[in-house]
Amino acid sequence: MLEAVRSNLTDLSARGLAEAVGRAVGEGTLEPGAKLPPVRAVAAELHLSPTTVSAAWQLLRRAGTIQTDGRRGTVIAESRTSGPGRYRAALRGRTGFTLDLSTGVPDPALLPKLPALAGLSPAPTSYLDEPVLPSLASLLRSTWPFPPERLAVFDGAMDAIDQIASALLRLGDRAIVENPCFPPLLDLLEALGVEPVGVDTDDEGMLPSRLSAALSTRPTAVFLQPRALNPTGASWSGERAARLAEVLARNPQLYAVEDDSNADVSSRPLFSLGAHLPRQTIHVRSFSKSHGPDLRLAAVGGPSSVLDPVLERRLLGQGWTSRLLQHLLLELLTDGPSVAAVGRAREEYARRRALVVEGLRAAGIDLPAGDGLNLWLPVADEQSALITLASAGIAAAAGSAFLPAGGPPHLRITAGLIAADHAAIAAQLAAAARSPTLSVPR
Repeated sequence: MLEAVRSNLTDLSARGLAEAVGRAVGEGTLEPGAKLPPVRAVAAELHLSPTTVSAAWQLLRRAGTIQTDGRRGTVIAESRTSGPGRYRAALRGRTGFTLDLSTGVPDPALLPKLPALAGLSPAPTSYLDEPVLPSLASLLRSTWPFPPERLAVFDGAMDAIDQIASALLRLGDRAIVENPCFPPLLDLLEALGVEPVGVDTDDEGMLPSRLSAALSTRPTAVFLQPRALNPTGASWSGERAARLAEVLARNPQLYAVEDDSNADVSSRPLFSLGAHLPRQTIHVRSFSKSHGPDLRLAAVGGPSSVLDPVLERRLLGQGWTSRLLQHLLLELLTDGPSVAAVGRAREEYARRRALVVEGLRAAGIDLPAGDGLNLWLPVADEQSALITLASAGIAAAAGSAFLPAGGPPHLRITAGLIAADHAAIAAQLAAAARSPTLSVPR
C-alpha cells in the first residue's frame, strides 16, 4: 500500500503526503476500504515524523478521503459525490404541504415579466470577445458599492462563489463563515476539504469581536452577507461594516467574499467592505431573487489578482456566461415596467415580513425587523416545532443545517412567501415555537 503512496510523494510535508495519498486513490492503486497502517509505521516507512503523518491524515479526513472505521482503524473512504447535503437535510420531507415556507425562494408572482427584446442580443464574432457586455458592465460599475478593479458575470451566485472559493482555498484550509449561514456554502467548503469556522452574529450580522478572535485560526478567506443575511435577515450598518473592515485590515492577505444575495429586493442600504478594503473584497451581486432564479446570473467585482486567474481558468470550461442572458438582464435593469415591478416586490417583501414579525410580537415572540425573504424563528425544540407546523400544513426549514458552530434551536421561515393571513400564520408559528420536546415512550 505504501509503495503506491511513495511513488506519488514528491513533497515531504503534511500537505505533500495528503496529496500523494489522494493521487493514489484517484489512480485506483488505493481502493475504498483499504486499511492504512498505524501512523508510526507510515512515518518509519516513508522517513517522515509522526507529527507530519498525523497532520496529513487530518487533512485527508477533512477532505473525506479517509475515515476512522471503529476496530478496523483508518481506512480509505468509499467514493461519494459531494452535493448540498446540509441543505437537502434542512428541506427534507416537503411534499404535501399547503404552505411551504422552507425554501427561501422568491414569490413567482412578484418577479418582473420578461420584456420583449428589441432585436437579437449582440452575438459574439469570436471566442475572444469581451465576456461581459460593455453596456451591462458600464451599468453595473455605476451602481457598484466600490470601484471594482475587475468585473465579471457568472452563472448565478453559487457558481461565482464556487469558482472563487476553488481559486482561493486549498485542502486543509480554514474559512470563516457566519453562524448561522447558508447551508450550500458549508456543503461547498466540505467538498473542497476546507474547515468552516463559524462566527456568531447579531441583528447587524457578524460580530467584529468574534471575527477578531476567529482570526487566530489562520483562515484563508471570510464569507459574509452584508444585508438580508440568510437565514436571519440581519444587515450591516455603516458602523458595523467599518468595524469589520478594521479587523480584516490587520490581515491584508485575507480575502473577504461578500454575498449580496437579495440585492435589488433588499430594503436596507448596502454597506460594503470594499469601500474600506477594495484590494481584499470580492463582492457578489445576485439577480435570482429580484429578477428570477432561472435567469442564473450574478455579477462579481473585486481585485484583478483574484478574478483574473478565475476568468482565465474559466476559458477552459464554459468560457463566459451567455451574452444572450446578459442582454436580457440589461433589458430587465433598464426597462421601465421591469424596474417598477422589482420596486413593488421590494416593498411587498418588506410588508409581508413586517406583518409576520408584528404577529409574532403579539404572540410574545420578539424578533428584529430584519430584511429579505426569511426570518430566524427561535423554538424550544426543532423537531417538535417542525411536526407542529406540519400538522397545520406548513413546512419550514430545520435550523440545525444553518449552524456550523451550533447554537440554540431555530427554524428558517420564508416569510416572503406568506401572501395573506399573516396574523393567523404568525400565531401558528408562535405555537410551534413553544412546542415542548417530544417524549419518547419506553
